[in-house]
Amino acid sequence: MIRIFAVLALLAACTPDGADPSASDPNATQYLCADGTEITTLLGNDGNLKLTVQGETVTLLAEEAASGARYGWPSDGSSYVWWTKGPEGTLYWKDGTKGGEETVLHAECKE
Repeated sequence: MIRIFAVLALLAACTPDGADPSASDPNATQYLCADGTEITTLLGNDGNLKLTVQGETVTLLAEEAASGARYGWPSDGSSYVWWTKGPEGTLYWKDGTKGGEETVLHAECKE
């Protein structure tokens, strides 16, 4: 039993830094943005979205959208906003210090 844990620990240590564990999940969606940035999203059973960009993983909650699907963090602080329409998405930065102003970080992100 101890050997199994030792092998698992070695395998975990071999995972490259910045590797996205959800990228190997068959339910994950991979996007490639116009600027070459790769984004991975994984929708959980709870309706929350795990978004990974440039080695950082954040959890976003569903928000109201006029069209498509929109995810963000419901607060007055700063956070990412992920908005998809069909097979394309855009990642925004919502700046809580500027009244929630949203700036595009990565656009034309396609599955």
